[in-house]
Amino acid sequence: MATDQEVKFAVKHEENGTVGGPEPMDISTTSTHQPCEIPSSDVTILEGHTSEVCACAWSPTGSLLASGSGDSTARIWTLAEGRCKPGSQSGPLNVLVLKHVRGKTNEKSKDVTTLDWNGEGTLLATGSYDGQARIWTTNGELKSTLSKHKGPIFSLKWNKKGDYLLTGSCDKTAIVWDVKAEQWKQQFEFHSGPTLDVDWRSNVSFATSSTDHMIYVCKIGENRPIKTFAGHQGEVNCVKWDPTGSLLASCSDDVTAKIWNMKQDTYLHDLREHSKEIYTIRWSPTGPGTSNPNKKLVLASASFDSTVKLWDVELGKLVYSLNAHRHPVYSVAFSPNGEYLASGSLDKSMHIWSMKEGKIVKTYTGNGGIFEVCWNKEGDKIAACFANNTVCVLDFRM
Repeated sequence: MATDQEVKFAVKHEENGTVGGPEPMDISTTSTHQPCEIPSSDVTILEGHTSEVCACAWSPTGSLLASGSGDSTARIWTLAEGRCKPGSQSGPLNVLVLKHVRGKTNEKSKDVTTLDWNGEGTLLATGSYDGQARIWTTNGELKSTLSKHKGPIFSLKWNKKGDYLLTGSCDKTAIVWDVKAEQWKQQFEFHSGPTLDVDWRSNVSFATSSTDHMIYVCKIGENRPIKTFAGHQGEVNCVKWDPTGSLLASCSDDVTAKIWNMKQDTYLHDLREHSKEIYTIRWSPTGPGTSNPNKKLVLASASFDSTVKLWDVELGKLVYSLNAHRHPVYSVAFSPNGEYLASGSLDKSMHIWSMKEGKIVKTYTGNGGIFEVCWNKEGDKIAACFANNTVCVLDFRM
């Protein structure tokens, strides 16, 4: 039987053969020994979900971690500040279970697909397969149930101010909800296919993307899009505004990522280096208007081709191709200081990359595919949620 390393090498070889051009730096094939493996003493495994965990998010203020699962619950875990205590998951861990259905059923229709904390960290919004958005307090109380969508909610986001919640649904629409009034303010019915992603640009305007290949920029009070971005030739999986709200990045099943701005109708940059669908993108928390103004703004894209690519957005050029995963990469997240990027894949591994060198500095392998990774606000813990019903919290120290 071929060893893991040999298989990895063969796969890498194959990829490099198809891509052509200079061979991207590749780390994990160099030695069988992984000195950068995160030790189990720095890992806390959170158990309790009874189905795959699809989403996780740290509260922006405290040491609360939210997770959402196919078991029709979200959970809010309270984690001790500072270092993980090895094996602490077996102790009496403080966890709140937010049930999206009465009784014991494991109904698929109640899958928690997406979640987002408000800016103050006082309220958690969850989106579910049943088409309802729910708002919960940090005590686990259900504060509001927002019903109007006629299909699963795929994406939801609070605006910065925290007075509106935005949801995007399989019913092709996006809805802005007035949180205080606990009712919908405006429904936007522009797409001809399911809405896959939504992202606020300001407190009153936002972008939506869809299976219909289109991107619309919408504004509360306007009944037509204020901007239409056409150019993708496949489903647009993700849209994200840069930290200043001036550039919009998008990625698609058409294997490209694109960068747009409000001043023109066609894309500024067409980023074509991936060989398969691009599942998600993230901007670095760097550059003008961020807490790291002297570092360059970078875009990361994660693809089913098993690579993560980093782009210089001014030039529209590839900076690094991060090639260590062996299966689709579902999630990427930048550390708050912009120095590291975490990536999580169906190959069960999470890698943490140095942005300076494009090299792996730490790695962790769990027991299931990884659907999402996220950093806490201090940048010393990373959560990863897994297909085998667990959430892992990793201490990060360089």
